[in-house]
Order: sequence, then C-alpha cells, then structure tokens
Amino acid sequence: MSFVVTARKWRPQKFEEVVGQQHISQTIKNAIANNRIAHAYLFAGPRGIGKTTTARIFAKALNCLNLKDGEPCNECAHCSQFNSGQSLDIIEIDGASNRRIEEIRTLRDSVKYAPMSGKYKVYIIDEVHMLTTESFNALLKTLEEPPAHVVFIFATTDVHKMPLTIISRCQRFDFRRIEINDIKNLLRKIADAEDIKIDDDSLTIIAKKADGALRDAQSLFDQVASFCNKNVTSEEINKMFNLIEEEIYFKISDAILAKNFQAAFDVTQQIYDNGWNFIDFANELIEHFRNILTVVVRKDTKLISTNETFAKKYLTYSNIFSESDILRILTFLSKYLYEIKTVSNPKLKTEITISTLIGLESSKSISDIIRAINSGEEISVKKKVVKESPQNTYRKEEVSEENISYAEIPVAIAEEPSNHKKDSSSPLSLDSIKSNWKEFLRLIESEKFTLASHLAFAEPIKLTDNNITLKMTHADDVEIIKNNNSYLKFLSEKSETAFMTRLNFDFSEEIVKKKKTESISSVKKKNTKAKEETIDINLSEDELKIVEAIKKELGGIEIN
Repeated sequence: MSFVVTARKWRPQKFEEVVGQQHISQTIKNAIANNRIAHAYLFAGPRGIGKTTTARIFAKALNCLNLKDGEPCNECAHCSQFNSGQSLDIIEIDGASNRRIEEIRTLRDSVKYAPMSGKYKVYIIDEVHMLTTESFNALLKTLEEPPAHVVFIFATTDVHKMPLTIISRCQRFDFRRIEINDIKNLLRKIADAEDIKIDDDSLTIIAKKADGALRDAQSLFDQVASFCNKNVTSEEINKMFNLIEEEIYFKISDAILAKNFQAAFDVTQQIYDNGWNFIDFANELIEHFRNILTVVVRKDTKLISTNETFAKKYLTYSNIFSESDILRILTFLSKYLYEIKTVSNPKLKTEITISTLIGLESSKSISDIIRAINSGEEISVKKKVVKESPQNTYRKEEVSEENISYAEIPVAIAEEPSNHKKDSSSPLSLDSIKSNWKEFLRLIESEKFTLASHLAFAEPIKLTDNNITLKMTHADDVEIIKNNNSYLKFLSEKSETAFMTRLNFDFSEEIVKKKKTESISSVKKKNTKAKEETIDINLSEDELKIVEAIKKELGGIEIN
C-alpha cells in the first residue's frame, strides 16, 4: 500500500473530529437538525485550520440518508459516493484556477439542473477571493436567489479581498487558529496509532512552529518522523530545523539576575557559531520575557506555550523579577528588534544589547531604598571595601564586605544640603564661615560665575559684628567688586542664605595697597601707551548707555 500523508489519512470525516472549531461545528449541526439551511455560507480563516474539511463534511451531511444528531453516517450510498470521489451532487471548484468569467457563467448555467440523487446540489469554491471582479459580478444574482436545491459554500484565507456584496449574501463563519495543546493532543494520538515514539518537548516544538495551522503541524510531523526513524526527540528536531534552543533564553535571564556579563558573549557566540538567525533570536527573546511577565503577574503558566520542564523554570521567576523590571527589558528589546533588522553587524549589536540588559539595576531595589529613606527603615546593602596592595599601589584587592544602613540617611533628602543652612540659635563665628566658605562660593557660582571667579582666591580673615573682611590676592578683583554695587548687594543676600546672617563685605587694605604698589609702574606704562594710541571717538547718548550697562554687568573699570 502506498504512503498517504498524515493530513489526508487523518482528515476528519465527522464534525466531532474537527479540532478546535467546536463553535462552528455545533452551529452547523443544529442548522441541519432544525432544517434551517441557508443558500450560501462563507468560511474564513487562516490556512490549515479545517475550512475545506468542514465544508466537505457539511456537504456530505446535507445529502446523508442516515443523519445522527446532524452528523453524516459515512455508510449510506450518498456518503460512500462522496468518500470515494464519485458524487455528482457535490462539486468542488478551485477559485484560483477557475477565476475567469467564462467558468462562472458555466457554473451559473449548471445550477438550474436538479441534483442527480441527493436532496441538495452543493458547490464548494475554495480560495474564492481569487475570482476576478467580473466573475463576482456575474455570480451576484445567482448567489442572491439560487434554486431551492442549491447550496454554495465558499472558503477563503483573505476575506478582506472579497466584495462586500458577496459577503452580505452569505452566512459567515470565522475559523480560529488551533491551540497548541489541541495540536499536541492530536499529534500524540496519531503517533500512538502509527507506532511512533515522540516526547512532549518534540510535540511542543512542532506545535509552536506550526503557528496554529493543524495541516502544517501534520506535515512537520511526517518530516521529523522520517528524519528520526520513528523515534523523535527534541534534540533531533532542533538539529533538523536548526532551531534556537530554548535553554539559551534562560541563560540570559539568569545572567541578568547574577550580573554575569560573560554570558552575553557566550550566548552571542553560540548563536553565531550555529548559524542561527539574529532576528529570530530577538523575537524569541521578547517572547521569553513576555512569558516571565505573565508568570510575575498571574503566578501561573496557563498563558505560556512551552513544555512542562520550562514551565517549572518560569515559575521560579515569579517572585524574583518585578513588573517594572520586565517592562523595562521588553521596551529595550523592542528597540533592539527594530534595529537588528538593518544593522550591519548583528553579532556586535546583540553583545551590546545583552550586556546592557545584564547591567540594568533592579527597579525593585531602588524603590526599596527610596522607601527606606522616607520611612526610616533599616536596609543593609553590601558594599565592597578595597585597599591598595602594598606590593603594587596600582593594584587593588578586596578585603571584606560591610553593611551600610540606610536608616541613618535623613528623610528630607530632596531638600537643600545641610551645609547651606545653619541653626539660627547658634552665634556666627569666623570658623563657621571658613568651614562653609567653599559651599558659599558654589552658591555664588551657580548664579554669577564672573563674581565667583573674582572671589576664587578670597579668604575670610576677620569678623566684626556683621562685617566680614576678605583677604584678596589681586587688587583688580577688589576694585571690580567694590565698584559694582550689584555685586556687593548680591553677596549680602547670599550670605543670609548660606550663614543665616546678612553680612557686609570688606577687603584687607594692606593686601590691596601692597598689590597696588607692586603693579603701579606697569599700570602707568600701560596707561601711557594707551593714551598715545587713543583715538577720539564721539559716542551718542544711546551708545554711552550701552557702554555703562556693559561695565555694570561685567564689573568693568575705566582706566584714565
């Protein structure tokens, strides 16, 4: 006996044998039992899910002589004729090869004739969306008012390509994709009947690769059975189809938890050496973390399409990852999937991406620290303590780990640093000003960088009441500040912020005079040279105002 492929050998002969389409089977059985037969039906859905099979069972049931609860008996004369391909009352037409208007006109003329022996004359048109617009138009009138003995059944994978005028004249049934567990159960039944050994991992791989199409799953089953010689294992299937091992995705998620950066390069090299597609890897990695997200949220694996071994591994992540962690990872991987399609070096891109994922800090730990800071709870975080090796000062060695308590951190962490404030009840002293002088300069620098540069080498040396005397290095800096009232006013205002006391600023005369004496000769030379090169320029009042404004803003002085 010649070999018959599984998809044909195990084609359902009754409605109850159709997998995954119970909502349609039950509706049609009830319609037959109650004699509520419409003149046209439209079966729509993806490939390989039972549209044509259901149409054949329906056509056979319409003419069956011994119906049982809407199911054909497969034993009467009409059922036997159809099963053997000899029925003249059930006509199957391929819409792709009979799409011209001439074929549709022939069909329109043939519907006038009564069935040969059965009650109905049934036309099954597969891939009906392939008909031309003219053919659909020629079929419209016949489809709307056909003879009482005619039933049309249309099957299509692209219902959106059909005219709405055709769809509105039919009862439409939308077929679903077959669930993975339904595919696995049927393949296991077939394997037992065919004496083929196959494990659960192999069934899962085939069912997932079929992507909801039962016919595809049966074709893959035939292929792997031939390759493995009736002893199918997941390792052989991965080798045959060059599939990416699912274990590799768990290596990445474990590396993220352990901060194992070496795994990024090991995994990428494994993908490269095996010739796996980086785009397929990106898609599967996104699905992997999507599975983790469902486990974290639901605390079960009902929405995960995987075998029992990996399902248990997913459950271990339920209390380790947080929702925010997985959402950040999925957002990053979505960007990676978009970029990997056009990048010139996918291997390098993958290494960088996985390393970045491993380096991401857990948002859970960050939120816990913030919560502890705000509530005063004590959270211990291990911190590595290192010291310089005496043999080589450029090498460091780890000596111990110590715990840092976050309970000691002030709650008002977002407030202005404490160095900028002083208790108003304690008296202001020269030592306290000196200890906070750098912070005071930073405060000045944040708003007036030029003024801060003039005070860069200033040092407070004397405090009398609310008057502070500064020791300056350059006399020019003193002149600029003294001649700019806005600078002096600004310093007083900021001193109240920094020292809780409004201070008046003065400068050491001895230092100033000394610096002036040292530089007076050079200044005279410069003034003499400037006078020799001076050119009389007549400025307008507006121009003079602009010059004065510039001098005031920049602290400039006029040299006579």
